Amino acid sequence: MVRDAIRRLVSWEGLLLTILAVIVVVTSVSVPGYLNPQNQINLLELSVEKAIVVLAMTFVIVSGEIDLSIASVMGLSAVLVAWLKEQGVPLEVGIVASLLVGALCGLFNGYWVAVIGLPSLAVTLAGLIGYRGAALLLVGDRSIGGFPDWFSRLGQQPIIGPFPLALIVFAVLLVGATVLLQFSGFGRYAYVVGSSPEVARFSGVRVRRVKLAVFAMSGLVSAFAGVLLVARLGAVRGSTAEGFELDIITMVLLGGVSIFGGSGTMAGVILSILVVLNLRNGLALANATGNTQAGVIGALLILSVLVPNLVATTRSRQRRGGSVEATVMPNL
Repeated sequence: MVRDAIRRLVSWEGLLLTILAVIVVVTSVSVPGYLNPQNQINLLELSVEKAIVVLAMTFVIVSGEIDLSIASVMGLSAVLVAWLKEQGVPLEVGIVASLLVGALCGLFNGYWVAVIGLPSLAVTLAGLIGYRGAALLLVGDRSIGGFPDWFSRLGQQPIIGPFPLALIVFAVLLVGATVLLQFSGFGRYAYVVGSSPEVARFSGVRVRRVKLAVFAMSGLVSAFAGVLLVARLGAVRGSTAEGFELDIITMVLLGGVSIFGGSGTMAGVILSILVVLNLRNGLALANATGNTQAGVIGALLILSVLVPNLVATTRSRQRRGGSVEATVMPNL
């Protein structure tokens, strides 16, 4: 029992829980009322769209790929809703159209990666530039608002108790994503594909389909998050959601999902979301500039890649050393 407790404490999730506790304690001491439930709801509400996309990005990275275009897809879907409204298209139709465009963006990325075999880093970097360019072409430097009251209420007012629609959607998607990743055949396929595509193929896993599915999911969920962002903000520009990819990828990798794919848990990702959001909020309350906040998140991103790989390398060397000693000792 004691050993199990110690293992949990020294696990990656235990480390994240400790970091989160330190951040919360320091911030709550500095800012009275920080732990007020309504303040915590407001904290989550301000970044819930990022958290929603994190769930989809987890599948992409677990499968051994990366999607840098997520924020641009969010911005494009948000702009498309507003632009279609300006053209006289009913808002409901515009929302459906933006979701379809997001899914198509994801499938387009997935086609070049899974079917053609290009690196996802290069493909989605091109998508980051191209989808953002499309959004800017539609609206330029203008800001478009004037959405119907029902749409604004969905994004800005509580729906159930103190919880707005976006937080309720996030909770539902979190449960669905956890079940899909940790307890379904598709989740197991994603882990196997991320660990070794060749082994997955020999095992009968349709690697192309898995990768197409995770990229389509990434595009669709990003577009959906973009629609929710428009409803919350009440206005949209071509630069909407710009730079969100840094926080999103950091949350996934800091959660213990390997950049090389094949490992990670949704529990770690959720703890990471809470760490990043509370850290950003604490820095903002300390009057840290946007550049300072970005620098801290960037440092976290670097550490979340370096530390697990250093640990894995050390363990690998220890195993090799142990095996060498085992083979040499009998001959002495």
